[in-house]
Amino acid sequence: MVQCMKTEYLQTLIDLVVTGNFSRTADNLFITQSAVSRRIKFLEEQYGYSLVDRSGPILIATDAGRIVIEKAEKMLQLESDLLADLRLPSPKAGIIFCCTPSFGVSYLPDIMKGFMLLKPDMSELKFFFETPDKVVDGMRKGLYQVGVIEHNEDYELEEFETFDLPGDEVLFVSSPQLALTSEEMTLDQLTCFDLYTRKEGCCSSKLFHYNMKKLGRDCAEFNRIIYHDDLHMIICSVLEGNGLAFISRSVVDKLVNEGALRTHRVTGFGHAYKRTLIISGASPSSPLLGNFIEEIRGVFNKAPAQIDASSCNIAFVNQPFAP
Repeated sequence: MVQCMKTEYLQTLIDLVVTGNFSRTADNLFITQSAVSRRIKFLEEQYGYSLVDRSGPILIATDAGRIVIEKAEKMLQLESDLLADLRLPSPKAGIIFCCTPSFGVSYLPDIMKGFMLLKPDMSELKFFFETPDKVVDGMRKGLYQVGVIEHNEDYELEEFETFDLPGDEVLFVSSPQLALTSEEMTLDQLTCFDLYTRKEGCCSSKLFHYNMKKLGRDCAEFNRIIYHDDLHMIICSVLEGNGLAFISRSVVDKLVNEGALRTHRVTGFGHAYKRTLIISGASPSSPLLGNFIEEIRGVFNKAPAQIDASSCNIAFVNQPFAP
């Protein structure tokens, strides 16, 4: 896909015109109001036209905006159809699995080690990393057979078979170079630093924005907010003392135990989130799928895969993998 074709930005424009309000759109998409504004500005600069009429109490599409929305709806449907066609289950016995990146980094290596020892001749395996919303949406569209989400909000999952997995914490982490020695901190003690976080929509970013909104605080209070999709780069930047990260404890557990990183909880923040295993009812039951599900559920009895502090190498890359 061409980089400039920001399909989530097009969806934001559609949602904005439906709600008629930046704030409600931000709440619906679990992003900040300023993020909604940036996305609309990006589209307007890209296409060279004003797309939203901001003159009245309710936002409406301009003539150019209506044209973009009409085409955007068709593009989004085509993208959905394309993904469905590409990811249809193979006629060979196989598994298509999707999870959040933090779960993949922390647990997928151990899951695959156990599963491949059990099924050494297994060849049709496809893995995808997505945000929780996209995991659930992909499950509904039949793109994945099994999914794992990490979340602090409730999803309507009645159509699926689900299992609760042990949850985790999302904590602020820092290098000892920053000399933050306390486990319990106030927000004011942290806002003087840069904060590294993943893209809007990921579980840690959602929880961070939810907490800031709950406390009536502004994300702009931090020295800078640096968004980066690569967990490897975020962790390396924090290890080098360049700032803080708000990140899953399971991803950095070994680094914390070794003393390379310190964890911090903030008074008033909710740090816990849930994990849910989702199984599509449309996927035919098979011993193969059952074995894979049991490896997922059983991995919490094992030590999770970790990150090597000396080389900053993550045990499983944050990219789709189809052996």
